[in-house]
Amino acid sequence: MTQSAARVSPTVTTLEIDPELWCLFDQYVHGDIDRRGFLDRATRFATAAGTTSLGLLAALSPDFARAQKVPPTDARIKTESVEFASPAGYGKVRAYVARPAQASGPLPVVLVVHENRGLNPHIEDIARRLALENFIAIAPDALFTLGGYPGDEDKARDLFGKLDQAKTREDFLAAAAYARTLPGNNGKLGAIGFCYGGGMVNFLAARVPELRAGAPFYGAPPPAEEVGRIKAELVLAYADNDERINAAWPAYEAGLKTAGVKYEAFKYAGTQHGFNNDTTPRFDAAAAQQAWGRALALFNRTLR
Repeated sequence: MTQSAARVSPTVTTLEIDPELWCLFDQYVHGDIDRRGFLDRATRFATAAGTTSLGLLAALSPDFARAQKVPPTDARIKTESVEFASPAGYGKVRAYVARPAQASGPLPVVLVVHENRGLNPHIEDIARRLALENFIAIAPDALFTLGGYPGDEDKARDLFGKLDQAKTREDFLAAAAYARTLPGNNGKLGAIGFCYGGGMVNFLAARVPELRAGAPFYGAPPPAEEVGRIKAELVLAYADNDERINAAWPAYEAGLKTAGVKYEAFKYAGTQHGFNNDTTPRFDAAAAQQAWGRALALFNRTLR
């Protein structure tokens, strides 16, 4: 894995965040401990910072309004919600679609896969950013079957844990199929995803032969026996301080090499899991800009 220089960027708080606290927050975000468990164990960090555990959690949590880059009303893009069938999954899926308002011809489609909180405002913003880069972006909501993203990250995380992941994977397979039918598309499909979504991009790469390009950010690999099915070119982004995800990389890389998959993998120095998410203090501007640029270069190279 290539080491890529990255500095720690200013965060949304003035707190010095202890590496142990990052690990604790990562456990909370991914469901290994509940909210009460996080608050109890974060007390000593909060005391040292002159705040409370609740204040610390608020500082670490997303601020969607502050980080929004492309407003939904931006005249340069068009957005809509679509629904499509998923017979092997939960029956029906809803997705957010963003595209340039003025397109000179057919465009590539990029499937955008959210983290483990469903289709929140940040992921919708990612879709709009892709539209400004002259792609059609489609972002499904895995929580649609449970009423959709509830507007609260804790509630969303709780709902996500109730999903039958076998059915959810089928929903994303249905989304990949539907994406290739969107009006104005050029027949070429890519995918980008973050955390849970990064793992889903890896899964789709192994299951969807029509997928030409995948940009998984700090995602889990597909089952080892399925790596050989991957036809897409991959550009993989990993955080430096992310033992949970990085532990699986050596075996995944070996499988990619054995299968002859075209790929590049980059680990961004000094970063935390979730470094691309500019709504939280984990955001690293330099690393995110570089990783985003590499994903766009992949899509422009393979999907145009």
